[in-house]
Formats: sequence, C-alpha cells, structure tokens
Amino acid sequence: MEGRVLDSEPVDGMDAYQAAGGGKAQAVAAEVGPVELIQLLTDSGLRGRGGAGFPTGTKWQTIAENTSTEVPTTVVVNAAEGEPGSFKDRAILRRNPYRVLEGLVVAGRALAADRLIVALKSAFDAEQQRVTVAIDEAKEAGWFDGVDVFVAEGPGEYLFGEETALLEVIDGRGPFPRIAPPWRLGVDQLGTETQEPAGSQMATSSQETAVPPTLVNNVETLANVPGIVVNGADWFREVGTEDSAGTVVCTVSGHTVRDGVGEVAMGTPLSEVIGEIGGGVHPGRRVLGVLSGVAHPMLPGDRLDTPVSYEGMEAAGAGLGAAGFLVFDDETDMVSVANGVARFLAIESCGQCTPCKQDGLDLATLTDELRRSDATDDALTLVAERLERVTEGARCFLAHQQQRVLASIFELFPHEVLGHADGDVDPADPMLIAPIADIRSGEAVLDEDHWRKQPDWSFGDEWDGKSPADLIDQAKNEP
Repeated sequence: MEGRVLDSEPVDGMDAYQAAGGGKAQAVAAEVGPVELIQLLTDSGLRGRGGAGFPTGTKWQTIAENTSTEVPTTVVVNAAEGEPGSFKDRAILRRNPYRVLEGLVVAGRALAADRLIVALKSAFDAEQQRVTVAIDEAKEAGWFDGVDVFVAEGPGEYLFGEETALLEVIDGRGPFPRIAPPWRLGVDQLGTETQEPAGSQMATSSQETAVPPTLVNNVETLANVPGIVVNGADWFREVGTEDSAGTVVCTVSGHTVRDGVGEVAMGTPLSEVIGEIGGGVHPGRRVLGVLSGVAHPMLPGDRLDTPVSYEGMEAAGAGLGAAGFLVFDDETDMVSVANGVARFLAIESCGQCTPCKQDGLDLATLTDELRRSDATDDALTLVAERLERVTEGARCFLAHQQQRVLASIFELFPHEVLGHADGDVDPADPMLIAPIADIRSGEAVLDEDHWRKQPDWSFGDEWDGKSPADLIDQAKNEP
C-alpha cells in the first residue's frame, strides 16, 4: 500500500515536502480551535505507536484539562528509539522529518504550548542532522512563530525511551523512570536540582496547578497527525481495524532473507508482514517464534496468521509493542534467546527497584548457565522463583518484560529447556539481543558495544557491583 507516514524515498527539503502537499495541516491548525483538533484526533482512533497503544486524543484531552495556571505546556517528540528489533522511528525521520515536525506543530497549537522538543539519542547522528536542518527550514517557513523548538540529546540507555525517564533527562537528570503513567506534570518540575529523580505525581482531571503539563508522543504517532488533520478522521479509518485504525510501520529482522522497515495496514497477518518486508525465512527453514522487541511474550511460529493489530496480537498472547519483529527460525536455540533477552534487560535496569536489578541479573546468570548446559540441579526452580519476584515494587514495565518474555519462552519450548538443564543438549552460542544501530543493504547492524556494557552502564572490564541508581545515591552523599 502507499505509505501514509513512511515515504518510499527521502524527501529532499521543505520545498519538496510542500510541493507534495505538505504543510497544509499546520495551516489548518492555525485556524481551527484546540477543541476541534483534539476531537478530530479522538474520532480518528489514532493510538500511540510507541508501544503502549494509548489513545492519542485521550492523552491530548487530559493534558488540555490540566493546563498550568502560570506556565504553558511543553510538547515532546519521543525519538529515543532503543527497542531491540525496532528501527521505524529512525526510518521515518531519515526519510521525512517534516511530517513529524508538522505533527508536532499541530500538537503544540492544540495545547497552546510554548516549547516543542525533539528528544533524540546523542548517538543518532544521521537523525540529528536531518531533524536540525528540517527545524531550521520550518522556522523559515513560519511554522514556529512565537514558539521555542529544539533538539534535546540523551544517553544511549534503553530507559531513555521510557516516557517519564525521557523527561527526567530533559530536566537534566538521569534516565530513571517515575511512577506517573500515562502523562506527567512538568518538564521543569524541580528546577535546577540535577541529581535526585523527580517525585511522582499523576495528573487528574480538571486539576489546577502551577506546574506545566507535558505531552510526549512517539515519532510515528505525530507523523500520522498531519494526514488526519487534512483528510479527516474517516479517511484515517479507511484502513486498519475498528480498535486499531490506520497503518503501522513495522521493522522485520532476524532469520529472514532481508531486514527492513515497511508500512502496512493494521490487521495485516504477521506472515504477510514478514514476507513483504523481510522476504520470509530462508528456503528450507520455518519460523519457530517471533518477538515484538523484548516487551511482550513470544508468539509461536504456528500463529503467524495473527493480525498485526493491538487487539490481534494481545488475543494471541503476545503484543504489538513498537512492531519491531525479531524472527527466529527452526535452527534457533531458544534458551540462547532467553539468555540474550535476560541479559539485555538486566543490564538496562536502572536499579531503583532492587528486585528488577538483582533478580534480573540472577536470571541472566541462570539462563547463561542453562545455555551452556552447565546449570545446577535447582536451576529451573531458581528461574521460576526469580521470575515470580522480579516485578515486586516495579515502577516501570522493564521487570514485567523479564517476566513475560522469559516465561513465554520456557513455556513454549520446555523440551529444549529441559535438555539444557539435564545436560543432554549441546551448549549454544550466546545471542546478542540489542538495539539496531542501522540497517544497511537489507541487513540490520546491531549495537555490538552492548556485549561490553556493565550493569552500572559503564563499559569497563570489571563491574564494581553497583547499579546506576546506587551511583546517583553515592553522588548525592559525597561532600
């Protein structure tokens, strides 16, 4: 299908974008009132494409109902993509940052924002260059009159992509999640305090506060906004399903003929997505399982008829997430996959919640021993205990990811797990589960540096046993 948010070729500048019809939505937003804009987003059924699938119109409406009595709203684009298997946000920004910026302008006008921020990882050089040039051109075109807009750079950590942690970084602190889903009050909530993570406070309806509310939307979410504003809610719903309207930009990588990014209608069977974008698996192989990043349970290979939609993936016992599909064929050792996931999440845990960090690290160690077929007799019992305990007191979703993904692999592939536990299966090579650094010539290039990353987020040869949160506490107590 013709892409709605993912252009087939890079757009060569603002003039080219406007020549192709771009720019109309921000003009409409300048004339239409906030109530109408928010209602249009609500009627469209657009859901956040960052992973959670929260209704975009509801999110905007809640922010509108909680405006500050003193300070205007801030709108932030979450472009800190780091989910293993996902490259869709960077693909969108590389091909057409203008559409994303136009969606940002519309959101800003709907919420009377005086500051617009694009949050990117500092390592995203190509995207930063593209966005910076596009912002300059949009300023010249008059899109940002009276509004401050800039790029905020952040660290490479996985949690930088978590909404509340991203805002902590913008505030000058580390990427430590807060308990404030699905929106929070205040980008500048604690002023100049730079060490201690901000306190938690959830917005409530019609609340008057001096603290400015902050809207955060994913790149793909905002890329959908211009089309909705110009063409209407009914146009947006012409494709997709009742509960998952529109299209979704998917990344397919792993044991496929090629790796790539493509846009499909919501509700398209996963088998078609893998075939269309990834070329299917190699001849003579079959799909053993598919992960949507490391956020949801594994989908078994006999469920590839599952529709790629929020409700379809959930009904199949998995989840859509950021639609970054990691495909594993029948030559894959699934215990190695479990270990790769466990290690990635344990390393990326910030350590604010002790079970998440410590039990996560135990799971990484235990699954590594299983992978090497060198586990103790009680290894499976210990894994079950850690999976039960890892989510205790969790303030973000990371610990639940450990629990959900690992449990699904152990349940789907019990014979392989038992074979490793009994020593009857040969040791398997370790598998790197890490963010995609780039896709070149149809091949995903993973962040190989993650092999060296320590649980304190350093890259030294040895780990001193501390977590990132411990280091923050240590810095606070030093004279």
